[in-house]
Amino acid sequence: MDNIPATKPAPRWTVIQSLVCLTAAIGFAFDTYELLMLPLIAPGAIREFTGAAPGTPIFQNWIAALFFVPAVFGAIFGLLGGWLTDRLGRRRVLTGSILLYAGAAFISGYSTSMTMLLICRCFVFVGVCVEFVAAVAWLAELFDDPKQRERVIGYTQAFASLGGLMVAFVNHEFAALSQKGSLPMIVMPDWAAQLIGPLENPDVVWRYTLMSGLFPAIPLILVRPFLPESPKWAEKKKAGLLKRPSLLELFTPALRRTTVVSTLLVGCSYGMAFGGLQQFTQIVRGLPEVEEKVKDLPPPKAGAVRQVEAAKVSEFQEVGGLAGRFLLAFLAMRIAGRRKLLAMFLVPALFFLPSIFWTFSQGQNVHYFSLGGRVDVNLLSLLAFAAGAMVIGQMSFWGNYLPRVFPLHLRGTGESMAANIGGRLIGTSFAWVTAVLAKQAWIPGAAGYSKIAFSAACVTGGLALVGCILTFFLPEPPPEDVSEAH
Repeated sequence: MDNIPATKPAPRWTVIQSLVCLTAAIGFAFDTYELLMLPLIAPGAIREFTGAAPGTPIFQNWIAALFFVPAVFGAIFGLLGGWLTDRLGRRRVLTGSILLYAGAAFISGYSTSMTMLLICRCFVFVGVCVEFVAAVAWLAELFDDPKQRERVIGYTQAFASLGGLMVAFVNHEFAALSQKGSLPMIVMPDWAAQLIGPLENPDVVWRYTLMSGLFPAIPLILVRPFLPESPKWAEKKKAGLLKRPSLLELFTPALRRTTVVSTLLVGCSYGMAFGGLQQFTQIVRGLPEVEEKVKDLPPPKAGAVRQVEAAKVSEFQEVGGLAGRFLLAFLAMRIAGRRKLLAMFLVPALFFLPSIFWTFSQGQNVHYFSLGGRVDVNLLSLLAFAAGAMVIGQMSFWGNYLPRVFPLHLRGTGESMAANIGGRLIGTSFAWVTAVLAKQAWIPGAAGYSKIAFSAACVTGGLALVGCILTFFLPEPPPEDVSEAH
């Protein structure tokens, strides 16, 4: 196994470095928290506002809109946010992005229509897209020791999967409290009701889940006065040596291959997550075992039961994602070749992911999985865990790779091009692709959930194949960060 070259012992952390890492970890965790709550809350919201069931055309149209429209806004304004990160500094942009998505998430809990929910999700997505770029650039410039930097970026990104576990747990608890009748109703303030309309018989589970996205703003307000700017960025800014960032510079001969290949590969990684992993909760909601549980229940109770089942699936998948992120952080310290490191996640995904979703598409031959279930049920739970590890581990790879291949004055802009145009725009659009495929008459499957599963199998298999091919063209980063002389 290739090892990263040895360096002198890493210096001890300072209090300021610890605060920066804490802030970035909170940001990473709630980035994922905000994004992964969508498959948990969307079915309940669509049922409340439209009455549509999973697999129906109206339902699939709104699912596609909720996944894709915010992604377009996030990609465009996220690219602008990356440019602002290079112009205004890492700290200021990071703080503003977290406050933006936390506030928008809370307000979305008071949505009175699908249109209002969609608009709020656009603001949430913009904040999330900008936060990732600013946080990674900040961390990359805070530590001079290469091994320490790799370790910090790798393990702080693992908190992103913790965010997925948190939202699954929170949603599960809200659903359980709702089943017991212990969850208070949401009351719209009079002034807000006059502005956007009253709430009529609201489903409180998905609304409370959305409102919980306000949490990251609280610790941020407490630590913000103690956070420094990136020392390397601030030093060059003060000395007048910081070049003006330019989007066009990403496509000069020196950076063109890096920009194009990394953008497409990030798109493949995100595409497997949004077009595949995030479809699990929809698939489970429509399984015969779940439908049997809710057939005699009134709509609010039936929705709560579906939420519980979906949250269980999300929890198990996110544990796998957390394992994948820790595995990436561990391997990044021991494998020098970045192509080889990425291939260790992509190649298994090429064979494994399509098989998982194809199994779910077989209708009555598949049993819903849960702990303590039958033998085939336990097998499926293990497969979902492994799928999360293969795909989510790739997300951490890009957080480690991108800061090393773009110069300091273009670091935020370059990361934003790959992460937001590649990941948030191209990658998330595969949720829409899966939804559109599932509506086609030629897709096999008698039920809506089996069509979604078959479509996800096609999408994940195709993306993994393209990713494996593109890996051969991915530039290896230099031994140290790219300098201004790049």
